[in-house]
Amino acid sequence: MVPCPQCGTLSEWRPENRWRPFCSERCKLIDLGCWADETYRVPEQEPDQGALPDLPVR
Repeated sequence: MVPCPQCGTLSEWRPENRWRPFCSERCKLIDLGCWADETYRVPEQEPDQGALPDLPVR
């Protein structure tokens, strides 16, 4: 059993659960919508200030 990432309801992690790790299609679509409207974002890693700049390839 794993908690649904959207609502927290426990659901079985089995091949028969076609929406895993979500509990339902509704929760899966809500999550997809959050990515689509940029509510969720992958954090951008700040460049190392001590790193050398990229040099052009010759």
